This record gives sequence, structure tokens and C-alpha cells, in this order.
Amino acid sequence: MKHQKIGESAKNYTNECKEFLKDIISIRSVSCEEKEVVQRISEEMKKVGFDEIKIDGLGNILGRVGNGPTVIAMDSHIDTVDVGDPELWDHDPFDPVEKDGIIYGRGASDQKGGIAAMVYAAKIIKEQNLDKDCTVWMVGSVMEEDCDGLCWQYIIKEKVINPEVVVLTEPTNLNLYRGHRGRMEIEVETKGISCHGSDPTRGDNAVTKMAPVITQIDQLNKDLKPTEFLGKGTVAISHIRSTSPSLCAVADSCTIHLDRRLTEGEDETVAVNQLKELPGVKNSGARIKVLDYAAKAYTGLVYPTKKFYPTWTLGEEHMAVQAGKAAADDILQREVIIDKWVFSTNGVATAGMFNIPTIGFGPANEIYAHSVADQIPIEHLEKAIGFYAAFVAEYMEAKNK
Repeated sequence: MKHQKIGESAKNYTNECKEFLKDIISIRSVSCEEKEVVQRISEEMKKVGFDEIKIDGLGNILGRVGNGPTVIAMDSHIDTVDVGDPELWDHDPFDPVEKDGIIYGRGASDQKGGIAAMVYAAKIIKEQNLDKDCTVWMVGSVMEEDCDGLCWQYIIKEKVINPEVVVLTEPTNLNLYRGHRGRMEIEVETKGISCHGSDPTRGDNAVTKMAPVITQIDQLNKDLKPTEFLGKGTVAISHIRSTSPSLCAVADSCTIHLDRRLTEGEDETVAVNQLKELPGVKNSGARIKVLDYAAKAYTGLVYPTKKFYPTWTLGEEHMAVQAGKAAADDILQREVIIDKWVFSTNGVATAGMFNIPTIGFGPANEIYAHSVADQIPIEHLEKAIGFYAAFVAEYMEAKNK
């Protein structure tokens, strides 16, 4: 085992990492409400000996080890979705339960296990002098569940840090990921003329005008073509609403919300034009709008962006992927699976917007993300700690060849 010393240290630190993870699971930290968990992460970073800790204007927490010219970043978003119906949980989602080698609680898989493992990987990187020629930033990012990539738009545009490679710690079930589909949030609106519901012929019903649009969007979803690596794009109607003066009146507007997933070769222009070409859209004069995001961070900052999140992939032969494969194969003592996420991550910004080579390796299985069975195996924490430290060693070795 090439990285035996790293693996041994990872095993030794797993219990501390586990207890830290339980602490941060117990802190509710939905998007825009991450202040308390940031403070707790800062305490742990100080405890393990980071060289520098800072919190940027959006509220992301960044911890540094090393001061070399090669800048490596690892990212874990520290916000979570809310719990939904608490009656569906077998336990209090903010009172983590450890059972049979698994920790249960909100954010265990998505994505507090990632930040816990990163923090202890940094301890190993520093102790074993893996940072002698590089700077490694461990980033606990905010607002990802509300608006993936916004945190990294801020980090890059505002020159907080400028890494040459990024490792995302979203759950991958200890596989190595190199891309995922992009996405968009789109509204389609039809307008009508309201009248008394006792004689609908006097008006122009916006809901009726929307009906063929809905049918044609469903067909568009079926007709979208797959690509070899990422598969097919999709379009799903996730919400519908209408307005009228009363429930005894014809609707004067109808709006549907679309979740559009974008495969390779699809972008904002392609997706919008596909909708514009639908006969129902043309015949009804429907309005198509790509939505904006402009929520207030816990710091009070509003940093608006469009809800277009680009598709991205990184070639399997890229140095970052190969360094990741070498690190994972060694730490796991098996050949790692190289694949992709089904959902979207902060890679939409690091890779999709800013072309920073990005890979993913995370503890926990993504099938438990956002679920009432949110969980992470403790063994995954150990392997993730080891991988993040070993990746730095492998990447620097490859770069210095």
C-alpha cells in the first residue's frame, strides 16, 4: 500500500471525525441559516491546526494548510435541506444516531460527512508534510441546496481563492465522479381573460391554453436524445399555479415550473428554443422565462444569479482524474469505479462556469440524500479522510513529473 501511513492516520482519526460529524449534524443549517454550523466548523479547524481560517462575505468558511504555489481546493456544502414531515423519521433528525457502524441524521450523507472528513484530512496533510509545495483550501460552502454553485461564483468572482483543481465531496459511495448534467429552472406562463365562471365563453381560460403545452412538454421529455456518458436530458413539470379573481371565475393566468436537466451539447439557448418551438407555446403566445435567484445569505449579502447551471465533464485521462484514481485505488485497495452524479453539485460553477478541473469523491451513498433515511457509514469517513490526503500527494507527484 503506497499510502499506508496516510491510511493508518485516517483510521486513527476516524473516531474524532465521527464525533465532530455528530456535532454538526445536531446543528440545523438549512440554506441561508448556516452561521452556527460555520462557527462549529471553525472551532474544529482551529483544534486540528489549520494555518489559516477565514469566512468570506457570503458566509463560506475556508481553512488553509500549506503555502505553496499549487492551489488545491476541496469543497463540501454545509447547508442541508429541511426535514420535511418529522413523523416520517425514525428518530429526531438533529439528534444523530449511531447504529451498526452507521450514523443517521439530517445532512449525514448530504453533505456534512464530507466536511468532517476534509477537516481531518487537512490534519494529515499538515502532519505528513504533504503540503510542502502546495496550498490546500478546505471549503465549507453555503446556500448550495438553494442555488448550487452560487458559493463558488462568489469565491471565484470576488477573488477569495483561485484553485487550479477542485475536489467535490458530495456523496459518491466512495466512487470517483467526473461530471454531471446541468440544469435550469424555467417558467412558462399563459395569459387569459377572466370572466364569471357561470359563462366561460365570455373569457379566455389561461389553464385551458396551458393544457396542450403540458402535453407537448411531456412528449419533448420523451424525445430528448441521450449522450454516451451523461445520458439524456430531461424536462419535468414540478409545479403549476393559476390566478383568477375568485374560484367562481375563469383563470386569467397559468404558470408551470420546469426542472430541465441538460446533457452534453445542451445549454440555455437550446433548452429555451425547444420550448419556443412547441405548437402549444406558439399558439397560446406563452411567455418563457429562465428564473433568477436572489436570496439573502446569513451574512446579509444578496448575490443574484440566473438559475442556469451548466453541464460539465472532465476527461478520464485528465491528470486530476488519474490522480484521483491512483489515490482511491490505493486507499480502498480495489479499483475505483469512475462515474457521474445523477444530481447537480457546485461543479456547475467550478467546472461549468470557470473551467477549473473538478472531480468528486465523497463518503455515503447519494441515494440517501434528502431522504428520511439520511445516513453515512463510519467506514466511509475513514476512507474519505485517507483519499483527500492521498489525492494531494498523488496530484503533486503527477504535476512534478
